[in-house]
Formats: sequence, C-alpha cells, structure tokens
Amino acid sequence: MQAEKTIVYDANGKVLGRLASVVAKSLLSGSTAVIVNSEKAIISGDKKMILQRYKTRVDLKEKANPEHSPYWSRRPDFLVKRIVRGMLPYRMPRGKDAYRRLKVYMGVPEEFSKAKPIEIESKSPKDLYVGYVTIAELSRLLGYERSK
Repeated sequence: MQAEKTIVYDANGKVLGRLASVVAKSLLSGSTAVIVNSEKAIISGDKKMILQRYKTRVDLKEKANPEHSPYWSRRPDFLVKRIVRGMLPYRMPRGKDAYRRLKVYMGVPEEFSKAKPIEIESKSPKDLYVGYVTIAELSRLLGYERSK
C-alpha cells in the first residue's frame, strides 16, 4: 500500500463551492487534504440572500427534541469542513474515511507554511458580477466572535 499524499489547498480568495468539489474529489481518490486560510474563502451571490440561507440552517431546531436537530457551526473552519462534507458520501465507509483525512485551518499553521499550495482555477472576487461574502464575514454575521 502506498503512503498517503498530503495536498495543501489555499482558500484565500477562492470560490468555496469550486474549492470544496476539488477537495472532495481528491479525498475520494485516497489523498489527505489540508485547507488553509479557510476564513478567506468566498461564497458568490447576494450578501443578504447568503446570510438568510445560512441563518435558516443555523437556527433550525426540531420541536420535539432540539438535540436531534442538524448542527451548523458558526466557526469559519468548521463551516468550510461541513460544506466539503456535503460533497462526500459521508454515511458510507468510503466517505467516512475520506472525511477523516480532511483538515481545515484558519490561517496557515507552521507545519504547512513551507508547503506549496495547489492552485485551483477560480474567478477572482473582483470579477464576480453578483457580489460575494467571505466566510469570516458570514461567520461574524451569524454570531461568531473569535476569542483572543
């Protein structure tokens, strides 16, 4: 059996959906994926509509037992990890193994500072006609405050 490859992706200024699909594909092929600068990824679209969609997901509660409700984190790295999970068959053994090989970080940890990140083709935020919101801004609007 071959040693696992670790692939580093930089999310700085990248459209999150495109990044997540590439990461999910590499995870399913057997490699280990690391996403750095997750708070700088962007979601394209109208800011109000994006906030409304994620606020609905975060606030979703089951009436009978709120503990059985789906959990959406407000923290940027967990939010990105959850979005990548949506592109994996995470209930199947193959998807579970792939999800375990995913690491997401805010900023760049020292162990990955020298690694060259893989470039993904994506439009720059200035070229998006519909607008965009960063994950850090979305998290802040959902109620996340980073403790110091």
